[in-house]
Amino acid sequence: MQLLFYILIYPILWLISILPFPLLYLFSDVVCFIVYNLIGYRKKVVRENLSLALPHLSDKERRTVEKKFYRHMCDMFLEMIKTMSISKNEIQKRYKFTNIDLYLEMEKKEKSIALLCAHYASYEWTVSMNYYINFTGYGIYKKIANKYFDKLVHRIRSRFKAVLITTKETVATIENCSRTGELGVYGFASDQSPKSHKGTHWATFMGIETPIHVGAELLAKRLDMNVIFLKTKKVKRGYYEATFEHLVDNPKEVPNFEISEMFMKKVELQIIEAPEYYLWTHKRWKHKKQA
Repeated sequence: MQLLFYILIYPILWLISILPFPLLYLFSDVVCFIVYNLIGYRKKVVRENLSLALPHLSDKERRTVEKKFYRHMCDMFLEMIKTMSISKNEIQKRYKFTNIDLYLEMEKKEKSIALLCAHYASYEWTVSMNYYINFTGYGIYKKIANKYFDKLVHRIRSRFKAVLITTKETVATIENCSRTGELGVYGFASDQSPKSHKGTHWATFMGIETPIHVGAELLAKRLDMNVIFLKTKKVKRGYYEATFEHLVDNPKEVPNFEISEMFMKKVELQIIEAPEYYLWTHKRWKHKKQA
């Protein structure tokens, strides 16, 4: 059944991927109308999140953010599909790194790097970073249930010299690289909600006390990795700028959980600057401390 579904869907994805960008965004407008107006995909979740995170805005202002978000989300989804066939020159033109030198200077310290980023703007096109770096670039992702689409994602990322590891493989892979002396940069998109369980660290995010991911910090401390943040800005439709921001060089010397909280503050600043580009469809505040 998985193979049949893949055979039926793959040609459609390929046809979408070869659309010129003007047609791609025209198609995105049609998809957005269907997703937002007809289906109402996760509209309740989005409105709850916006109400929690942006209480200072009026209902009308939040509704404007909501509509802009759905338009961006559909653009981003189709841009992900476009990655199947996009050329190196095209993606480098559309996703630019403003200060790659800062990252390359960090490579000279001969330590692996934990790169923290958010589900903001175009986190999928971050993969083009591998065109500029010397370390092996690892992308951490949640394995897709359909094994054929999972292999497709691996094949697409390999075009950009990226190595994909699932969330379950992350610790073992990074520990093995540390033992063998292989230097890598590991991408952690750690801003979404973790599972609530005993021992989870709670912090304030967008004014709400909620559990946050701390796995990247714990690995950085244990394996002595440098830590940086990647801030992505949407310049205009289909164009992004990514800027590296230094977090810490010696994570073992930083008090526990401070790195994770620093990261979440960086994400907050992005959201406040332009909230429509954050991934609001995820139930980010499903776990809240009771008064």
